[in-house]
Amino acid sequence: MKNIKKIFVSIISALMILSLVGCGSSTSTSQSAQPTKEEKPVTLNISAAASLKDAMGDIQKEYAKSKPNVTLTINFGASGTLEQQIIQGAPCDLFISAASKQVDDLKSKSLLVDDSVVNFLGNKIVLIVPKDKSDVTGFDDLTTDKVKKLAVGEPKSVPVGQYSLEIFKNKNITDKVQSKEVLGKDVKEVLSYVETGNADAGLVYETDAKTSDKVKVVATADESTHSPVVYPMAIIKASQNVDDTKAFQKFLQGDKAKKIFEKYGFSVK
Repeated sequence: MKNIKKIFVSIISALMILSLVGCGSSTSTSQSAQPTKEEKPVTLNISAAASLKDAMGDIQKEYAKSKPNVTLTINFGASGTLEQQIIQGAPCDLFISAASKQVDDLKSKSLLVDDSVVNFLGNKIVLIVPKDKSDVTGFDDLTTDKVKKLAVGEPKSVPVGQYSLEIFKNKNITDKVQSKEVLGKDVKEVLSYVETGNADAGLVYETDAKTSDKVKVVATADESTHSPVVYPMAIIKASQNVDDTKAFQKFLQGDKAKKIFEKYGFSVK
């Protein structure tokens, strides 16, 4: 009888131990199975200079890897046009201009988040011609019969056009080329005029020239002939996603973005 009692007690003890082990295991599994809280979906509206189009396409893909919840909607155009859209209330979280003037204008109107202006990229101005054109070799040829149509950006809204006018003035050829000018609404249109032969030459950014196999660079403007080509970015005060925009702005200054911009020919500040 005593043996039966001992066996019974042993069975009960064993069952209790198994029960405790089972409960512990169940609790652990339940905790690990709890889904992590997903970050809320965010859409950031970016207004960016047209010359950034190719590089920003790669930036979008790279940023999605680290922030899959963030959708970047990018509006490309002439910096002056984008500035006016922002002034008129177009949705925008981050503005990236191809010149300081447009950002300075927005800052003077108190439309930017304080201390959010960052100069982070640089570029060069180059003279391009159609790939098969061989008689134009430099800026001096712009005043000759070799160039009947000269593509430049609209100076009132396109920074590359403003830089171009500075170059012409510095070289004392403004009056000689003015009648030849074909104005583009942004730098991509200037590039297109030369690619299609609708212009004999044009002034674009070095980065844009590198994207085309239909044009060739015949001269690079001396940096002393124009204002520094600087790309500033700033957060718009009306943004509803300031924290997320700050995170993206920080990414644009990081190593991954730097490699992308340098691949397309930009200099990184």
